[in-house]
Amino acid sequence: MIFQLGTPLLDTCVLAVLKEEDAYGYTLTKQIQEVFDISESTLYPILRRLQKEGLVSTYDQPFNGRNRRYYTITQEGRIRFRYYKEEWISYRNKIEELIGGNIDE
Repeated sequence: MIFQLGTPLLDTCVLAVLKEEDAYGYTLTKQIQEVFDISESTLYPILRRLQKEGLVSTYDQPFNGRNRRYYTITQEGRIRFRYYKEEWISYRNKIEELIGGNIDE
């Protein structure tokens, strides 16, 4: 995709995945990679920032003798996600209005 992902859109994508279910970093990365080309090294700073902002929290769970760190969306994260989603819909609608919806033109 040639269009760049800004911080708010990346945050929205992470929160959208976590809104559906808790996830550890690797699975979260894989889910987002289904849509965007993003590396784990890009995702972890985003997760740390979202945690610092109180939008996600973490918990550890044992798996095959090791702990996996799971991320979960907080209530504040759900509120922020709804705000971001409303903003995205407004932005998308304005862009579609500007460039048109018919690709054949």
